[in-house]
Amino acid sequence: MILTHGVGGRQDLPLPLEYVIAGAVLALLASFALLVVTTKRAAAGEVVGVRNARGWPVPRLGRVVDSPAWTALWRVVGMLIFAYFVLVAFAGSDNANNPIFGMTYVWLWVGLVPFSLVFGRVYKAISPARTIVAGLTWLRGTGSPPLRFPARLGYWPASLTLLAFAWMELVYPENNYLGPLRLWLAVYLAVMILGGALFGEEFLERCDPFEVYSSLMARLSVWGRTSGGNLVLRTPLGNLDTLRPAPGLVAVVSVLFGTIVYDSYRESPQWLQIVQNPEISGATAYLINNIALIALPLLVAGFYCAGTMMTGVGDVPRRALPAELAPSLVPIIAGYVVAHYLSYFWESGLATLRNASDPMGVGADWFGTADMPVSYFFAYHGTLLAVIKVTAVIVGHVLGVWSAHIRALQVLPKEHLVIGQVPLLITMVGFTVGGLYLLFAA
Repeated sequence: MILTHGVGGRQDLPLPLEYVIAGAVLALLASFALLVVTTKRAAAGEVVGVRNARGWPVPRLGRVVDSPAWTALWRVVGMLIFAYFVLVAFAGSDNANNPIFGMTYVWLWVGLVPFSLVFGRVYKAISPARTIVAGLTWLRGTGSPPLRFPARLGYWPASLTLLAFAWMELVYPENNYLGPLRLWLAVYLAVMILGGALFGEEFLERCDPFEVYSSLMARLSVWGRTSGGNLVLRTPLGNLDTLRPAPGLVAVVSVLFGTIVYDSYRESPQWLQIVQNPEISGATAYLINNIALIALPLLVAGFYCAGTMMTGVGDVPRRALPAELAPSLVPIIAGYVVAHYLSYFWESGLATLRNASDPMGVGADWFGTADMPVSYFFAYHGTLLAVIKVTAVIVGHVLGVWSAHIRALQVLPKEHLVIGQVPLLITMVGFTVGGLYLLFAA
């Protein structure tokens, strides 16, 4: 039996149908309202964009954040967390009470989103791979890496490593055993350290699944950087607008969104009827899950690329439009992560905090949380949870549509300002309605 996300979990009640309908209507109305407002302003000759994209400088805070002491502090924090990981990976018990499962599947994977939305690129600050690579670079005595990272690869390696982690978390039947998870993390760290030592920090920026995920979500935070590297405050959309097209960016957002879609759909009655059919063997069900994990990101990518490439264009080639508009999917991903994982993160995260005080399972209480009860707040407030879910999806949709419209107006000729955006509008609404449907059907 495969535990949900390797640590078990709870099943939320499906969204009430009236909430789904209300959310879909709001998404549709908001989309058309934004389309009308932005295109009218653009047709009138107004510059339609993100206000104060340059940001508000915060020099005093910037001096603190950029100081060697601040950087060293968070590297020490990251290495302490890494040391704890190593301890529980090799000395902890091989059962569900080992905190390494919750720390990996809950705190690290799901927690990356809220922490990055609030604090910016958190994983970059505490990444043990970055700290170890920095130490190796210092020992080598030169700041330039031996090899140059191929620019044509872009984010393609990150899309594969993200898919590899999703496979470990969602599909692999022994994801709740210590040995396989320990091996996955060891291989991940070894590859990141070797790649970082050979190609420098750019390898980690483009290949590390956790850093790429965190950095994408950080584009929706208020913390940004100027081209000169100075810290500034920006609106979330202003920050998102600084994300430029790169090879593999569409693949990364498609994998992130597609794997969440798979995670939702595998909880639906229709999917359970398929994989739990008595006539289907365990090996066949495992194969079906593997195929679905790959097929759904491909389906997301295909639907997205079709919608963006059908958008009327000016001087930008159609094949370049998916990458140009890819940042618009980041808010939708963030909203759906909140909607799908909120109660799971709350309950499993608290259970992990409790287990962390007794990593060896000997009755210890290292952090004073061993006897802490797990709160099931959302289990007793189903209406509140449903409202939060729908709100998260709609907010993510509105931000995504606004970002897509702004990008579209930058590449569309005036004669295509309205009609040209219709395929893009249908695509964005389709993603949102599909997400609401999955929350209703699960």
